[in-house]
Amino acid sequence: MLQPAPDFQSVTEPGEKILWQGKPVFWPFVLHGVPILAFGLLWGAMDLGLFGAAGHSARPTDVHFLTAFMILHSVPAWGGVLYCLYLVLSHSNTLYAYTNRRMLMRGGVFGSSFKSIDYDRIQELDVIVGFTDRLFNVGTVRAYSGNTTSKGSPIYDRFVSIENPYDVYRAIKGVEVDVKTDWTYPNALRPAVNPGYRTEYKPER
Repeated sequence: MLQPAPDFQSVTEPGEKILWQGKPVFWPFVLHGVPILAFGLLWGAMDLGLFGAAGHSARPTDVHFLTAFMILHSVPAWGGVLYCLYLVLSHSNTLYAYTNRRMLMRGGVFGSSFKSIDYDRIQELDVIVGFTDRLFNVGTVRAYSGNTTSKGSPIYDRFVSIENPYDVYRAIKGVEVDVKTDWTYPNALRPAVNPGYRTEYKPER
């Protein structure tokens, strides 16, 4: 029988059962930050060249201004390094799960933060397996629930770099369809004594 992580037990509701939980594999999880790190390092190298040349020809009174401007202009470089550091430090605290009611995600570096997405909010569910993922036999399951950025780009909730991603995807999809159908059309998955919303989902074996 699955033994849920203590943190997940503390955020589940009465009658909610964790059907699966898992952690991301370390190296592919961290390597997802390499493109951002590479961009940041390239940006930083260009800044060093540009501001190094400007510093040689600047007047002493302009040095402080150039230094402050360089620090601000180099935010992408610092951001790339800090993002990779965040991935390394947060890996041990990252955990995913799905229950008979929702998907759960735990993360954070110094503390734990939780995020969940109920099945009735999921509009799209898919699997992404990139080149690095193939090397480690992992993948990312992502769900879209209608949230977008200020520019209209979709925001996904993800189980990143997990083992057996297709199995997890199929299982979540199965529970999602069963639960949505059961909410809309109460059926044999609900106990006969109470076909209402808060009855228990019983997956067929």
